[in-house]
Amino acid sequence: MADKKEIEELKEKLFNKKENGWNNTANKEDIFNYANGYIKFMNKAKTEREIVKQSKIIAESKGFIDIKDYDVLKPGDKVYYINREKSMYLAIIGNESVENGVNIIGAHADSPRLDLKPNPLYEDCELAYLKTHYYGGIKKYQWTTIPLSIHGVIVKANGEKVEINIGEDENDPIFTITDLLPHLAQDQMDKKLRNGINGEDLNLLVGSIPYEKDISEAVKLNVLNILNKKYGMKESDFVSSELELVPAMKCRSMGFDESMIAGYGQDDKICVYAELTSLVDMDIVPNKTAVCIISDKEEIGSMGNTGMESNVFEYFMSEILNKLNVNRPNLLDKVFCNSKMLSADVDAGFDPIYASVSDKINAGYIGEGISLNKYTGSRGKSGASDANAEFVAVVRNIFESNNVKYQVTELGKVDIGGGGTIAYILANKGIDVIDCGVPVLSMHSPYEVTSKFDLYEAYKGYTAFYKN
Repeated sequence: MADKKEIEELKEKLFNKKENGWNNTANKEDIFNYANGYIKFMNKAKTEREIVKQSKIIAESKGFIDIKDYDVLKPGDKVYYINREKSMYLAIIGNESVENGVNIIGAHADSPRLDLKPNPLYEDCELAYLKTHYYGGIKKYQWTTIPLSIHGVIVKANGEKVEINIGEDENDPIFTITDLLPHLAQDQMDKKLRNGINGEDLNLLVGSIPYEKDISEAVKLNVLNILNKKYGMKESDFVSSELELVPAMKCRSMGFDESMIAGYGQDDKICVYAELTSLVDMDIVPNKTAVCIISDKEEIGSMGNTGMESNVFEYFMSEILNKLNVNRPNLLDKVFCNSKMLSADVDAGFDPIYASVSDKINAGYIGEGISLNKYTGSRGKSGASDANAEFVAVVRNIFESNNVKYQVTELGKVDIGGGGTIAYILANKGIDVIDCGVPVLSMHSPYEVTSKFDLYEAYKGYTAFYKN
């Protein structure tokens, strides 16, 4: 019979050991410094337009140039393409022929939020409101009684574009959606949680002072007068606007030990920051061309001409082939079939308060590194991109060879639910794809929680993948 020491040695050799990443980290200062950069980024960029704007600033500071400004590309050239200010593609041309494939990492910049309706402004009982339409999967009750800010653009009929950002500066007003006091909420609290707040009642309170007394809709008129003086707009300009309501809370360090990050929109902006910085920080010319995708509309199915279902990514890749002077019929198809990708989307972090929805053995834990999701989808893997074993082994080898802490996970118990990413869209082009992102607590809420350790491991993992 084996003695205790032999048994422990055998366990050490054979078991897939899971442990808190903080236990063995020797670079806590690097982790915290990197997280500080992420927090600053998040506080400048809460919407997809702002993410693209800030990403462009970061990329250009590292030598990236708009691809339209190149006639011919060569290894080492750094290019980007911006699609309608809401999605972005970047690449560093590698030493190998693109026919051998490229290494792609793709994340999405959009997050659940509230959008203004096309005709939003109205007055009721001498209070002015803006009507909203929620975007993506939210718990509606979470969006009441919190400070909200307004971000976006107004485009007037003459083409003039006005950028809007109200509620982030300490001197700005903020806005909120009211809720019913508990004393009168008996009927409301008898409803199912998902029905406690109706979508049509998510109306933003924006004013209460009348323009003058004894005129109709005087409060609405006063609000429009303020907007006209500040932005030169009139009510009809709402029709050609994209105005989003997001939490007015700052992204900040969280916990006595400051090990975590709390902030809005970390799904999936945390992966955007990790993939972007891992690309622009690259200090070598990679063997394979490295490509970074910042996509839009993932939270509503990736549709539209800024979502991954559009052909704009193919256009960007075709431009690379054109400017390398190698393009020919069907080459792009060959490039895709030889390419590898990490779909950089967040994972559901295991929450012990709500443990019943997760399979503990296959859950993602914050503080244990980046999550690899072989498949997402729901229940019987419906809608999933299921990575093949050979590609999973390739990614494992990259991470293990570069001391990247990772965990292999699923999104909840089999019959509970599930989710989707952009992985299947790229897999449909013949690319090997696996989901690979940061575990998140309170996902899709106005204030999500992540681990600084996991963020840094994502940065390390994405860097290793690009260089492979």
